Amino acid sequence: MQRPGKGKTPRRPGPKKGSNVEKDPVGVYCRIRPLGTEDQECCVEMISNSTIQLHAPDGLKANRNGEFKEMQYSFKKVFGINTTQMELFEDIGRPLVEDLIHSKNGLLFTYGVTGSGKTYTMTGSPGEGGLLPRSLDLLFNSIGPFQAKRFVFKPDDKNGMEIQSQVDALLERQKRDSQQSVPRTPSSRLKADPEFADMISPEEACKCDNVDDDCCYSVFVSYIEIYNNYIYDLLEDAPFDPIRPKPPQSKLLREDQNHNMYVAGCMEVEVKSTEEAFEVFWKGQKKRRIANTQLNRESSRSHSVFTVKLAQAPLDADGDHILQDKNQVTVSQLCLVDLAGSERTSRTRAEGSRLREAGNINQSLMTLRTCIEVLRENQMYGTNKMVPYRDSKVTHLFKNYFDGEGKVRMIVCVNPKADDYEESSLVMRFAEMAQEVEVARPVDRPICALAAGRRHRNQAFRDELSRRLEERGNSNNAEDPGLLNQLIESLPPIPRCELVDPADDQTLPNLIEVLERRHHIRQMITEQFNQTANMLRSKLQQFDSQIGTRETFIQNQQSKISEKDKVILNQRSEIDRLEKKSKTLEYKIDILQKTTDMYEQDKRSLQLELETREQRLQKELSERRRMEQRMQGMVTDTKLKWEKECERRVNAKQLEMQNKLWVKDEKLKQLKAIVTESNSSCSAERPQRPSRERDRDRNMGQKRSASPSPAAPPVRPTHRRSHSCGGEKWVDHKPSTNLDLDTVMQPILPNAIKVSTPNEKALSKCHKYVLRHQELASDGEIETKLIKGDVFKTRGGGQAVQFTDIETLKQENPTAPSRKRRSGSTEGPATNEDVENMAPVPSSSSANVYQKRRKF
Repeated sequence: MQRPGKGKTPRRPGPKKGSNVEKDPVGVYCRIRPLGTEDQECCVEMISNSTIQLHAPDGLKANRNGEFKEMQYSFKKVFGINTTQMELFEDIGRPLVEDLIHSKNGLLFTYGVTGSGKTYTMTGSPGEGGLLPRSLDLLFNSIGPFQAKRFVFKPDDKNGMEIQSQVDALLERQKRDSQQSVPRTPSSRLKADPEFADMISPEEACKCDNVDDDCCYSVFVSYIEIYNNYIYDLLEDAPFDPIRPKPPQSKLLREDQNHNMYVAGCMEVEVKSTEEAFEVFWKGQKKRRIANTQLNRESSRSHSVFTVKLAQAPLDADGDHILQDKNQVTVSQLCLVDLAGSERTSRTRAEGSRLREAGNINQSLMTLRTCIEVLRENQMYGTNKMVPYRDSKVTHLFKNYFDGEGKVRMIVCVNPKADDYEESSLVMRFAEMAQEVEVARPVDRPICALAAGRRHRNQAFRDELSRRLEERGNSNNAEDPGLLNQLIESLPPIPRCELVDPADDQTLPNLIEVLERRHHIRQMITEQFNQTANMLRSKLQQFDSQIGTRETFIQNQQSKISEKDKVILNQRSEIDRLEKKSKTLEYKIDILQKTTDMYEQDKRSLQLELETREQRLQKELSERRRMEQRMQGMVTDTKLKWEKECERRVNAKQLEMQNKLWVKDEKLKQLKAIVTESNSSCSAERPQRPSRERDRDRNMGQKRSASPSPAAPPVRPTHRRSHSCGGEKWVDHKPSTNLDLDTVMQPILPNAIKVSTPNEKALSKCHKYVLRHQELASDGEIETKLIKGDVFKTRGGGQAVQFTDIETLKQENPTAPSRKRRSGSTEGPATNEDVENMAPVPSSSSANVYQKRRKF
């Protein structure tokens, strides 16, 4: 047994400067999707099979000249809204699959704005299969009869391929079947998926004609996604832990010995049919991250890469087994990439994780655009700038293709609605620039030195051998010589028949006897044979009758079976329809579940943020309440403080003004006393002077008063002291601010109504009014003044008080030093101690009438 060989992915050596290497430009195609509704405004027009024109929509800002500029873009081919999936595949996908069979690599990716139909172009829908299922169908239809047994080709962990013998492959299959924990490769004998069966109709099935039948092939598929610039394996079966679920582990990019980039640890599944490959794809598609945005209900949030790897090795000289030579093993691959759509967050209104995803998607697409620009500049101007492949996982993974490892094809998907005009113009400029980049043409693999047609000759030899064996097995319809010899041996033997003596009379009688005996035995055998034949004939007739009955019964049963078959077919068709519907619903349920999970996650994050903001708001409100209470307390304290201060200042000012007023009054009284004493001798000669003085004082009071006063009754003459203790009722007005002095002499009014604030009711019941007024004297002592007056009714129906007298109660410390006499005072005493001052003689100052008019 030969030692298993190992094959690596071939890599074309890098072209040297100045070498004549044939190059092909990057093939860029454009596909226009139909509008969602007929009333939508369209901004894309197909001019020809290779040119489109962009019209600025209504409402867009014009350029500096005030005109809208219409731009035209050219592509290798433009597919309109009526292009079918089959036509698109024939022009783009079929050449790549043919190159894959001929050991050439290929890269096909879709590019465009979100919601422009990239996923539909790559995957398709039931009844309209996309590029991926049609590529798989073409591949397996072409290499189906030439596929090797399972595990003959075995991928290693370093982007290579190992080849095993038939015995080792059989042992590997048995080992895999015995291990339940190892995920098994889907079996091609299972029933086809009804959803995939509807993807491609039998009329659209196709195959390649120029397939090398002297090779054995094996197909391996892998499926990864690049999410937030991290690589995840969509086919990896991670163990599920319901208690502590673990997130999927990201994979790393590595470089093999031929400087090809690959995803380390990525699972590669060997498939033997289109159904198996699509089942593996569907398994990974359910794990792919999609979300609902403002622009697309099922928006791809990651870049997906489905890789089809084809391993092939030639047959040996006999055309029976695979050649165990690692140098003859060739591996080629086709990468089908569905790029996530570029989007503007102002339109999608993305927040949270959606915003971070959009940022990473736009960043990776911007890196791809930068790499294309640097490649174009290096090729056009001969510069040697470093291409920033490593800035993004997408460009780093596919840098070998741009270095000349295979063909590169790009499909630009365009949504013609007016809302995507600006994004579409950016995509068009990038696509037109990408066409100017040239990629080195891959070289053909070396031709095997063995003679061609080995498999055909081996198959022809096997067919001829089986035909001859069949002919030899069917030539035994004549008599069997062994049976005839056995029959002859059962008869009596014939004695010797030689006659040597004429007188011999025993030989002939013995011979006659033996012959007679043989004849008798023969007759007995014949009779027995005839009896057996008759019996057999009768039995055959019975059997014929029974067979006829059975045939009639079988026909009846077959008719019933046919009816049952029809029912079964109807039920199968119904089951297929239900299975298809179930799978579609499962896919929708998965999408809705993912959307629900994302919404739940967003809801939890928003609730957490809302709770945090509510806590912050409550904290701010409590802080604000505390601040308000503090400020209110401070305002109240300040207000009380200033009220007290203002009240103190007002009281002090009032006391000061009243003190000045009473000082003037005292001066006037002293002056009146002097005048009265000096003119007491002339009082008899001029008895009408007091009235004239009163008239003059009244006139002076009217001159001093700026406001007119109602007519009042004439001032009564000054009462004596005895009148204050008469039987008249008094209104004793004692303000609440007055202080109790605890003096020996206290004003006593027996018939008095004591009030702190005068009112109409109290004034209407009394004839006299007295106000107890306290003020600070000039010597610092508190003196109490009793301001008395008469109560009378006014014309308006109210009550008025006319002040007529003032009594002063004052305390004085006899041990206190004498004070200087105030300026303007006479030699007589200014005040009397604990005496009641009567109203002086009317003079110019005392003739004034103090009236307090109150109207309630």
